[in-house]
Amino acid sequence: MQSVPTYMLYGENARKEPDFWVHCETIQSRSSRHGWEIRLHRHESFFQILYLESGSGDAMFGDGIVPILPPAVVSVPVGFNHGFRFSRDVRGLVLTVLNTHLGHGPGERSGLLLVPIVTRLDIGQADGAYVAQTLTRLADEFDNRRLGRGNLLAAYISSTLQLLTRISSAQTAEQPFRSDKASRIEALRALIQQHFRGHKPVAFYARSLDVSLTHLNRIVRSALGCTAHDLIAEKLMEESKAQLLFSVAPVSEIAAHLGFADPAYFSRFFLSRAGEPPRVWRLREQARLENS
Repeated sequence: MQSVPTYMLYGENARKEPDFWVHCETIQSRSSRHGWEIRLHRHESFFQILYLESGSGDAMFGDGIVPILPPAVVSVPVGFNHGFRFSRDVRGLVLTVLNTHLGHGPGERSGLLLVPIVTRLDIGQADGAYVAQTLTRLADEFDNRRLGRGNLLAAYISSTLQLLTRISSAQTAEQPFRSDKASRIEALRALIQQHFRGHKPVAFYARSLDVSLTHLNRIVRSALGCTAHDLIAEKLMEESKAQLLFSVAPVSEIAAHLGFADPAYFSRFFLSRAGEPPRVWRLREQARLENS
């Protein structure tokens, strides 16, 4: 089976570290370069929102295909294999957000951030109209470097996600692509969120989901192109980077908070995943954040 490529934006190979936290462009500007078809791929560090204002399209999630009838929003979490086909008259936006800049509070790591979802927008309803207007304003704010741009972008993204969660939960008429595989992945991600600091083995998650270790890894590899162990490590890395970047705690304290008994082991784990020690990564990313 041909491997699914990992990209920053579609067609742009992943680098070691992303150099932006948010990007916005029109669907037509990106898809027209590729014959209006975005082939199956995934993103290791980015969450995406596609807003279809007009036209039509199909979303491909792993082996499933879901029609997109505008106005609608497609949300794609980190690590999911996905692709799209669009009509030539499509109009809309693609928003790409660094995963560490999404909410991490209680209840914010479920739903939209766990599995791909197509959410229909009823512009005649207040919440649907607000989401459409907010995404349009977000695109304008992204294109124009005005005072307070970063704070407004973050606020727009947060309110969009909260309202989309409300709308999509009300629509949960078992979407066609929410197969047993997708449900298992969602349950696994929820369990990892709950237990990642305990460094539970993959066998623990397989038992919790009432599947064999082999079957769990087969499901994860088919949907995401990685192993269940990789998912646990990705979650640890996501939390490690968030705490290194947005706290002043020493590396040893962060290691202990994340369940590492030995700070040296944490440093080796981080080095193996990021390509550099946590202190070096922290200094470089903090300097980049200040410069931006």
